[in-house]
Amino acid sequence: MKQHPNIALIGAGIMSATLGVLIKHLMPEARITIFERLDKVGAESSDAWNNAGTGHSAFCELNYTPLRENGKVDITKAIKISEAFEISKQLWAYLLESESITTDSPFINDIDHMSFVWGQENKDFLKARYEAMTQYTIFKDMQHTDSFDQIAEWIPLMMEGRSKDEVIGVTRMEIGTDVNFGAITRGMVAYLQGCSGVNLQLGHEVKDLTEIDNGWVIDVKDLTTGTEQTLAYEFVFIGAGGGSLPLLEKSDIPEGRGYGGFPVSGQFLKCNNPEVIARHEAKVYGKAAKGSPPMSVPHLDTRMLDGERSLLFGPYAGFSTKFLKNGSYLDLPLSVEAHNVWPMLAAGIHNIGLTKYLIKQVIQSPEERFAFLNTFYPEARFEDWELITAGQRVQIIKKDDGEGGVLKFGTEIVTNEKKSLAALLGASPGASTSVSIMLDVLSTCFPDAIKSDIWKAKLRQIIPSYGRSLITDSDLCMTVRDRTTQVLKLS
Repeated sequence: MKQHPNIALIGAGIMSATLGVLIKHLMPEARITIFERLDKVGAESSDAWNNAGTGHSAFCELNYTPLRENGKVDITKAIKISEAFEISKQLWAYLLESESITTDSPFINDIDHMSFVWGQENKDFLKARYEAMTQYTIFKDMQHTDSFDQIAEWIPLMMEGRSKDEVIGVTRMEIGTDVNFGAITRGMVAYLQGCSGVNLQLGHEVKDLTEIDNGWVIDVKDLTTGTEQTLAYEFVFIGAGGGSLPLLEKSDIPEGRGYGGFPVSGQFLKCNNPEVIARHEAKVYGKAAKGSPPMSVPHLDTRMLDGERSLLFGPYAGFSTKFLKNGSYLDLPLSVEAHNVWPMLAAGIHNIGLTKYLIKQVIQSPEERFAFLNTFYPEARFEDWELITAGQRVQIIKKDDGEGGVLKFGTEIVTNEKKSLAALLGASPGASTSVSIMLDVLSTCFPDAIKSDIWKAKLRQIIPSYGRSLITDSDLCMTVRDRTTQVLKLS
């Protein structure tokens, strides 16, 4: 590691913004260039309209706590995600408290996170989940009830028109959040632009990457003028969302071979009736139907978007061969190469259920979509809702020795042998856990430096729990949570 490293961050989303902030804190003399093909920061997956805005803390997302064959609820993933979100909140709180970032309106708001299920089997599962999770301090504030009247007090909109004989169960976490990741991203990039040695290049697309002895040479095109230039960097991070896979393929690193991508677009029903919007104040997640993928978990969401309160229901899956919402229909076919054609075919064979699900979603009528909403909100009126298209996600397909290829839900970091390049692939719960993911990038690519006392001390300035566990240390967990709650004004 040089004292004045020259670093390129590809993609101006929350991942690059977070890594940039961490790097400038740890290496103030680093020179950073951020390349973004669009004319705006955080306009793809990080944009508020392109994701669910849930501070994914595993409070309400039932797909993070699967029921195993032994009848036990596995909360391993939920614990990891919840701690990671608390780490993200620490960095955001530091940036706000130090006045490093400012936004026109709050980028994070407190909102109940609730799980809602019906049917005896699901009700039993939710109760077992609650009992397993509340053994840990990080989930200690969770409430559980199957009382119709109590649930009606919490979420009246969802209970009107519902029979009192219906078997239902609900958990509630009052310390849940609604997050505008686009606003956070733009705030962090604005902060970076005020730092010496940082250059933001909007409307610039990275066309190719070539490894050299001491780093990388990248070819960049100015999409406004058509001008192309070749630039050299010692470290490159590819955080371009769905655009990361094509760039990883262009890098030709052996570690990137065998990876493919499967794009899925999201759609939501958006409420246009202010009276209805005002009567629901929670993020309520249900349980995905058997055989449905994790991305299909239904939720009725209160959102704060562009300074206004909104109500969305979904998601409904769509399909496009684009890897980005502002991408090309050729993205998927052009991503198929000799090294990943078999993993992609094998993953397709093993995920016939997903294919059937997507086909049903794409061909369903507006009336069928609305019928799904009625399971959550029985007295919803068709004319109060409109269909909107959210972001594009690319799920990871990875070579597997046993099955040929597997479809993975989540995120994965791919690095070259010299650790001079890191690419982030995958989707949810990415944005919520962005700080932990970028700390993993630093640990992988700067292993000696991150073990140093200097870096540890610097990281604890902005992430007080760094190097310690919020799961095993109950006092630390409560101290950190109380502090971030106060700074972020979440209560």
